[in-house]
Amino acid sequence: MSATETGADSQAPAIGGPTLTPLQRLRAILGGSAGNLVEWYDWFAYASFTLYFAPAFFPEGDRTAQLLQAAAVLALGFLARPIGAWLLGLYADRAGRRAALSLSVGMMCFGSLIIALTPGHATIGAWAPAILLCARVLQGLSVGGEYGASATYMSEMAGRKRRGLWSSFQYVTLILGQLCALGVLILLQRTLTDAQLDAWGWRIPFFIGAALAVVVFWIRRGLEESQSWTNRTGERSRTMLLFLHYPKETAMIAGLTAAGSLSFYAYTTYMQKFLVNTAGFSRDVASEISAGALVVFMLAQPLFGWVSDLIGRKRMLIAAFGLGALAAYPVFTGIATARSEWTAFALVVGALLILSAYTSIGAVIKAELFPAHVRALGVALPYALANAVFGGTAEYVALWFKQAGFEQGFYLYVAVVAAVALVVSIFMRDTQKQSLILED
Repeated sequence: MSATETGADSQAPAIGGPTLTPLQRLRAILGGSAGNLVEWYDWFAYASFTLYFAPAFFPEGDRTAQLLQAAAVLALGFLARPIGAWLLGLYADRAGRRAALSLSVGMMCFGSLIIALTPGHATIGAWAPAILLCARVLQGLSVGGEYGASATYMSEMAGRKRRGLWSSFQYVTLILGQLCALGVLILLQRTLTDAQLDAWGWRIPFFIGAALAVVVFWIRRGLEESQSWTNRTGERSRTMLLFLHYPKETAMIAGLTAAGSLSFYAYTTYMQKFLVNTAGFSRDVASEISAGALVVFMLAQPLFGWVSDLIGRKRMLIAAFGLGALAAYPVFTGIATARSEWTAFALVVGALLILSAYTSIGAVIKAELFPAHVRALGVALPYALANAVFGGTAEYVALWFKQAGFEQGFYLYVAVVAAVALVVSIFMRDTQKQSLILED
C-alpha cells in the first residue's frame, strides 16, 4: 500500500478545493447534522415511550415481561442496522454522501409513521407486534445507513486543525435527538394523565418525528457534496475491498464500538428503566434524571472533541475505556441503592462524562482510518455490526440478568467489554497524527 493508504505521511499537505471559513464549516456541519438529530429522535422515541406502549402491543405478563418483549423488538431493529449500513454505505461511497443522507431520513419518516398509525393488540391481535417489528426494522435500516453517511460527511467537512471539535457535533445531535424524545415524554407526562398516555398519547412523538423528517429531507437535498468524495480515487467501493484491504481497521472499529455502544445504551436508554425497575424511582423522576444527565452529556461533546485536537485521539480512548471499565460496577451499584435522586443523577452524569472521551471523537476516529473511496462503508459496516450485537441487546441482556436474579452480572459485562476496548485503544495508531482525510 502507499503512504496515503496507510496514513504514514501524517504531515501531507491538504488537497482539494478552497479552504472553508469557520462560518462555512459550521453551516455545513449544522446542515448535515439536522437530519441526524431527527433520525435519532425517531430512533430513541421508541425506547423513551416503551413504558407506555409496551402493554398495547404485548399485553401478556408483568411489567418486566412486557419490557422484555419490547426490548426484543428493539434488538431486532438493531440487527437490521448492519444491512442498512452495508447498503447505504456502498451507496454513499458511489452516489455521494448527500444522496445517502436524503434516502436515510426518508426511510425513517416512513417507519415512524407506521408506528404512529398501527392499532394495538386489542384491535388487530398478533398483527400489532408484527407491524411494529416491520416498522422497527425499517428504522434500523435507516439509522444503520445514517450513522456512516453523517459521520463521514461531518468528518470530511470539519477541517484538519479542528476536526475533533467540529465532528463532535455528530454526537451532539445524536444526544439532542434522544433529549428531544425525552423532552416530549416529560411534556406529555405533565399535560396528559397516565391513562391517556397508555391509551393514545404515546403515538404523538412518532407523528412529530415523521413530520420533522419530511422537513429535513428537503434540507438535505440542498447540502453541498464534500471535497473528499469529489476527489476520491481508487477502486469502486466494494464490501470485500473493505475486509481484504482494511481488516485491522475494520476489527478496531468493531472493538471500540462494542464497548462504546454497550456503555451508551446502558447509561441512557436502559438507565431510564433501571431507575424505575431497580432503583425504585417513579417514571416521572426517572425521565427527569435521564434528561438532565443527557443535557450535561451533550454539552460535554465539543469540549472533549476540542481536547482531542490538542492531545490526540489515542489518549482520549485510553482514558474513556480504562476509567469506564473501573467505574461500571460501582456506578450501577450506587444507583441501585441510591435514596436521593440527586445521588442517582450525579452517578449517571459521571459515567457519561467518562464515556464522552470516546463518543465525542467516535465519528472522526472511524473516518480517519479509511480513504475516501471506501470511507462511508468502512465507518458504517463494522460500527453497525458491533452496535447490533452489543448496543442493540443491552436492554435485553440487562433485563435477562435481572429476571435470572443476578442483576450484577450486567454490571460486570459492561466492565469487561470496556476492558477489551481499552486493549484495542492501546494498540491502535493515533488517527489525529495519521489521518487519511487529506482535504482541509
